[in-house]
Amino acid sequence: MNNNFKKKNLILFAGAASVLSACATQSTPQGSYNTLQSADMIVTNAKVAVMDDKRTTAEAIAVKDGKVLRTGSAAEILRLRDAHTQVIDGHGRTLIPGLNDSHLHITRGGRFYNSELRWDGVTSLKEALRMLKEQAERTPKGQWVRVIGGWSPYQFEEKRMPTIEEINEATGDTPAFVLYLYSRGWLNKAGMKALNIDRNTQPPNNDSRYEKDANGDPTGVLLAEPNAMILYQVIGKMPQLSEEEMINSTKHFHHELNRFGLTSAIDAGGGGHTFPDDYEASKALATSGDSSLRISYYLFPQKAGEEKQAFEKWMANNKASVNEDIAHDHGYELKGGGEYMTWAAGDFENFLADKPLIKDNKGWREATKEIIQMHVDKGWPFRQHSTYGENTKLIVDLVDEIDRENNGKIKNEMRWAIDHGETITDETLREIKRLNGGVSVQDRMAYAGEYFVERYGAQAAKTTPPFKKIYDMGIPLGSGTDGTRVASYNPWISLYWMTTGKTVGGMKLYDKDNLLDRDDALEVYTSGSAWFSNEEDVKGSLEPGKYADFVLLSDDYFTVPEEKIKGIESVLTVVGGKIAYGAGEYNKLDPQLPAVIPSWSPVKYYGGYHNAQKPVAK
Repeated sequence: MNNNFKKKNLILFAGAASVLSACATQSTPQGSYNTLQSADMIVTNAKVAVMDDKRTTAEAIAVKDGKVLRTGSAAEILRLRDAHTQVIDGHGRTLIPGLNDSHLHITRGGRFYNSELRWDGVTSLKEALRMLKEQAERTPKGQWVRVIGGWSPYQFEEKRMPTIEEINEATGDTPAFVLYLYSRGWLNKAGMKALNIDRNTQPPNNDSRYEKDANGDPTGVLLAEPNAMILYQVIGKMPQLSEEEMINSTKHFHHELNRFGLTSAIDAGGGGHTFPDDYEASKALATSGDSSLRISYYLFPQKAGEEKQAFEKWMANNKASVNEDIAHDHGYELKGGGEYMTWAAGDFENFLADKPLIKDNKGWREATKEIIQMHVDKGWPFRQHSTYGENTKLIVDLVDEIDRENNGKIKNEMRWAIDHGETITDETLREIKRLNGGVSVQDRMAYAGEYFVERYGAQAAKTTPPFKKIYDMGIPLGSGTDGTRVASYNPWISLYWMTTGKTVGGMKLYDKDNLLDRDDALEVYTSGSAWFSNEEDVKGSLEPGKYADFVLLSDDYFTVPEEKIKGIESVLTVVGGKIAYGAGEYNKLDPQLPAVIPSWSPVKYYGGYHNAQKPVAK
């Protein structure tokens, strides 16, 4: 077990139902009042994974004032109840600390959720195209059908991508765009017409292109080679939801994440997503006390060459680590800058194209040094996206130089991190450890691993990234998804990937020496992720005094066959002693959400992630 960062607790809040169903609760007898330590909530008859240093397992947990009061045997915990205690029967289910995604584009994902058709988890291309056709038929004039990432062709029975002909046939006269990660997109004929794309249209840069047919006309296939700006442009030109619809969309997206046991997330900004304008929906939920997730967010500059102006404005008008959520601590906080310091220091993870090297980007070092120095001066944490080891080394060397010029302030006083690090080297890891940095890894290889192997070989893929080595070295390590575009937001795919080494298509990428056992993987997804928002003292374990954020699982994560890990969901998500999500025998405890809007939203008809292993009531 990694002792450099302890397993703490994660945070989520949502309005909870006040009436308990008979199947989900126990009656509370009169006369058992404990005047010193009466619990607000007790969950008993459960397998409670406390996730402390001893990896303690308990039978029950008691909650007081939104924090863990105690865990222990059912008999001792039930002594803490009184007439007002909410007592919930766990039905023998496994209970874990709430999950925390250390790199999720949650604000942007919520903003678009109701407008997007999700192929996440769909097992056949035939079914995916059927959904596309149905959605095209119900989508009103002026709107688009959009599938914006979160899937892999290898998850389909057919083991292939759609063709532009299939997409045109399915969507007809309704504009449509289908995105595969940040590698390529399919724009149907109606979409090209709506955007006035023809044989004379030029791509935004030399690192992307419109595929042409034999006559020189665009086919509708957009290729990032490897720059994804051609894909960003299309997404940015599609109509957005109204303010009311975006708030509704964000609320439903948060609830969807609660469905998988997520209680906290660190937002990594993202392209095409401007602060503060595009953050209004998430902020509205937080400032009204209506958010069901605790979010720490980082700021991502939108225009290459204008990063300095962006950070100057943000730093002049905002303070880091100020909570704007009225309902709970650490509910909605700006943390720092990233995942990009500068665009020139970033590298797109498109394994269908050649490797981009930042050393070829003129002025990358000077510009990035200036931005990091601004963060050092202000004391803001910072993170930099970096996929390839050659680039990561240059970035870490730059951090080392800035640290020396600032008398060790970065390594002694600041939180900083590398995001992704698929081909990071041992030498660079030693430097990150010496500089007290962290590494946040995501399951992007679960969605693109086959293409990495095709380009670089199976041997090169065996440590992409080397998360077991990072963990064993004691470097702060957090896990996540990088959802919603280059991977799905489902955290259990990430946990499956870290413990089995497999892609969603079943390809075995890693040997045993680059796998985490299930306990360690869960630690990384809870207390490990909390390090990146400087909250490891309050999140990630169910020790007394930590936030009472926990999840009852549909299946026992610790013992189920490995293929069933992918299908795990929450049946009860609790944050601060309040119920945020209920399913199965806890369905009646699920908070009531407003109806999905607009009426044509794909979420209304298909929901979000498609899971064949839906939880069944006990």
